[in-house]
Amino acid sequence: MLRRPSGEIDPADFELRQVPIPAPGEGEVLVRTLLLSIDAANRAWMNAMPTYKPPVPVGGVMEGVTVGRVEASRDPRFSPGDLVEGFGGWQDYAVERAGALYPLTPREPLTQWVNALGVAGKTAYFGVREVGRPRPGDQVLVSGAAGSVGSLAAQIARLSAEGVRVVGVAGGERKCRWLTEELGLDGAIDYKGEDVGRAIDRHLPDGVDLFFDNVGGRTLQLALLRMRRHGRVVCCGAVSTYNDTVAKRGPAGVPALLTIRSLTMQGFVVTDYYAPAVRAAAEAQLAEWIDAGALVARDDVVAGLEHAPDALRGLFRGDNIGKRMVRVAT
Repeated sequence: MLRRPSGEIDPADFELRQVPIPAPGEGEVLVRTLLLSIDAANRAWMNAMPTYKPPVPVGGVMEGVTVGRVEASRDPRFSPGDLVEGFGGWQDYAVERAGALYPLTPREPLTQWVNALGVAGKTAYFGVREVGRPRPGDQVLVSGAAGSVGSLAAQIARLSAEGVRVVGVAGGERKCRWLTEELGLDGAIDYKGEDVGRAIDRHLPDGVDLFFDNVGGRTLQLALLRMRRHGRVVCCGAVSTYNDTVAKRGPAGVPALLTIRSLTMQGFVVTDYYAPAVRAAAEAQLAEWIDAGALVARDDVVAGLEHAPDALRGLFRGDNIGKRMVRVAT
């Protein structure tokens, strides 16, 4: 990353460099990147202000979650050929500490470990099941519903309790049709083509019990005003604000609405739930749903590491449906 963006990402914020392949030291592993996850959080990491992790240093390798293959290991826990999840970043090869790598079981397609079995799937799973905690008959609203986490969260909500009704908010008719026709959501709202507040009232006339929010901003405001008593707001992301150059005021009615309607509004990071047994149980449940055809995960794959900046820019344009990633190697 050559410089910190001001507003939208510019191709000039990045530079592709060629350097020798590094050798691992004691306790380290050389990993060949196969797949690179492209996430809205990447943009937040580029800012000077720390998030749940330090910012990407100017002049440093752009950071990102990767799935890769071990090429060389100086730690007994890993051998050449092993598949691993790591934080290898935007590069062909990465030397990583063995303790920071997570071993993966081979599955086809391998993209599942970036999508529904990876960070996206577990973010959706823990956000819905541990934070949102759907109840029978809940009226659920999901923003960013055609994206990686949102599309999975909407489905997981329906799988988690009887009689749950789920409505998704997405941008464009094509995405909204996908939500209802392929994912089976009860309704979809096109924020680009209709009044979102009125559409929520039409689809969920009795109000919202659970709001899974990926975008923040005006959509969060409109949802808050329609929350039912004892409703839950899951704050997963705020993609509508990541390119802002001036901080905006938060939603009106906080904390007043939280108090008078006994609402719960909670943020989380997926690694909050990465205790080994908890993580393994989530992966087992997600795999069961995938194998049974109950959970649909759509891949949006861009070929070539050199296209990673454009892939991230496209994410903010809303080009993708499902999980965007870059295939770096095979």
